[in-house]
Amino acid sequence: MKEHIVLVTGANKGIGYGIAKHLGRCGWKVVVGARDEQRALDAVRKLEAEGVQVLGWVNIELKDLDGIEAAAQTISERFPGLTLLVNNAGIPGDMSVDSLHTEINVIRETLDVNFIGTFALTKALTPLLSKNSGRIVNITVPSDISPYWHPLAYVASKAAQNAMMGVMAIEFQQSDTPVETFSVHPGPTTTDLNGNMALPGFHDIDTVGRKVAELINDGRRHQGEFIELYPIVKED
Repeated sequence: MKEHIVLVTGANKGIGYGIAKHLGRCGWKVVVGARDEQRALDAVRKLEAEGVQVLGWVNIELKDLDGIEAAAQTISERFPGLTLLVNNAGIPGDMSVDSLHTEINVIRETLDVNFIGTFALTKALTPLLSKNSGRIVNITVPSDISPYWHPLAYVASKAAQNAMMGVMAIEFQQSDTPVETFSVHPGPTTTDLNGNMALPGFHDIDTVGRKVAELINDGRRHQGEFIELYPIVKED
């Protein structure tokens, strides 16, 4: 019988924690991906108190490519039944400035984490996921530019991640690789990433985590899809 084991990156807080919590409540066994040991252990304790079966945590620092390879090896050895990777972890870049005031090093760092690091982890774990006929779910934002919110470094890094998903989905189909990949835009959510912004139309972590879990468990195939849970409503 196929196991239901999920690795959620950035599961120690925010949307990642919400997804891990609600998947766990649905019967998934959770592996916490985090870059800080104490925050990871705190998250594990909180998740277990919520009734989630946590198999452990793995140190994942997305800007450390050697560390990613080591993490993937650890995951393959400790959790060989992994069937789901949720790429949630990321950094915001500088959301307080417009594009022409964005420092080049900020763009580079944001791309290194949100795109290159995410790609490296996905690439490293795809053989295991393929063996288990697994899935890859990316938590992201639309590539279309919103007039209301468009921090360059963050949006650019997520656009690259969206391209990764689209290309991989086509290649998986063409090569008959038994892996499904799709992307989810949670919509405006109050998190540390945006300074806990709470404007009209924003949702909380618990609501988003539950909706993502429902989507993952809906029994449907979503290969190559970009799914918006709460689309941004344009003003008149």
